[in-house]
Amino acid sequence: MAQTIHRGIKALLDEANREVEAIKAPDLIGSAKDESILIVDLRDPREIEREGRIPGAFHCPRGMLEFWLDPASPYAKPAFQQDRKFVFHCASGWRSALAAKTAQDMGLKPVAHLDGGFTAWREAGGPIERVEPHKPKA
Repeated sequence: MAQTIHRGIKALLDEANREVEAIKAPDLIGSAKDESILIVDLRDPREIEREGRIPGAFHCPRGMLEFWLDPASPYAKPAFQQDRKFVFHCASGWRSALAAKTAQDMGLKPVAHLDGGFTAWREAGGPIERVEPHKPKA
């Protein structure tokens, strides 16, 4: 039996983009070293190994976001308990828009996401830190 999706990705993204601040890459590049901002990289580790990362970004795999955000969770991370602005990014801005909306709905504030994601950062000439591929222990 075919499933009927009542609220598709377009509707979810439209809602997230209405409710969450989107920061343009040149603006974030200019404020990336500001200690009051924490850039949160939601990409898969393989994406980071392949493409590099924004220097100083905190890596939070998208699948762990809700668990790492909630201080009542056994997986809570202190990075999300700081008094900072949280700017989420992924590769293109879709996952980060949805993640920022979720974080905001959970009570994290202020939040934003990088419009166009890491691709926009790279195209705007933002610094990129290379990451060594993870090698499994023998």
